[in-house]
Amino acid sequence: MDKTIEIEGVQLHYRDTGEKDLEPVILMHGWGCTCDTVESIAALFKGKMRVLNVDLPGHGKSSEPPEVWGIEEFTSLMEKFISLLKLEKPALVGHSFGGRISILLSSRNDTGKVLLVDAAGIKPKRSLSYYRKVYSFKVMKFFIKVIYGKRSGEDVLDKMRAKRGSSDYRNSTPKMRAIMSKCVNEDLRTVMPSIKAPTLLIWGEQDTATPLSDAKIMESLIPDSGLVSFTGCGHYSFLDNPFGFSAAVKSFFRL
Repeated sequence: MDKTIEIEGVQLHYRDTGEKDLEPVILMHGWGCTCDTVESIAALFKGKMRVLNVDLPGHGKSSEPPEVWGIEEFTSLMEKFISLLKLEKPALVGHSFGGRISILLSSRNDTGKVLLVDAAGIKPKRSLSYYRKVYSFKVMKFFIKVIYGKRSGEDVLDKMRAKRGSSDYRNSTPKMRAIMSKCVNEDLRTVMPSIKAPTLLIWGEQDTATPLSDAKIMESLIPDSGLVSFTGCGHYSFLDNPFGFSAAVKSFFRL
């Protein structure tokens, strides 16, 4: 059943399926996706758990955050969501960006099992050429604002950022681009040792967005964790290898 709840000025859309007396599991999709993207994962829990498949703020049918949020604000919203729905020790499933929220949420709350799928959370390593581009852009930004003025200059810069950025960045609104930039630069390694819940990491070995090396770091830092990786799979391992993914999830959750 599709539902909407208002939290922190956000109209949060989610799908609530399964009996309320079943153990709850919250699904959180990746950046630029919606609850539809992870619907195949939700189907694995059908009849076994109460599934709450969320459109994260700024995605799908949920409204954008009122300000430029970081992972803290997204996590705080989900903590309020859990409280308002009176969910007891929900299990968490986070793909990519949703994995960031799952990591921080489970590090400071009593949750059920945690499933991280090609999850973000490790700050990307930057090359020297990257920093050259960053500082060159900052210099160019200064001169563009001098030439065009502050307001017109920002419009010019936003168009440039959209052309240079990833597809997720290009397809986002200006506010969501700012949120994405802020969240990508947050490193969650320091909170990972605080995760007490059993945690399974499932990864595509050819994932270029969140490489397998990130998963190995997470596995070394999260106390009760294990890693399953699939060859020939990328950032959407649950779509690239649905049979292997299903088997791993059902074994972990004992479905």
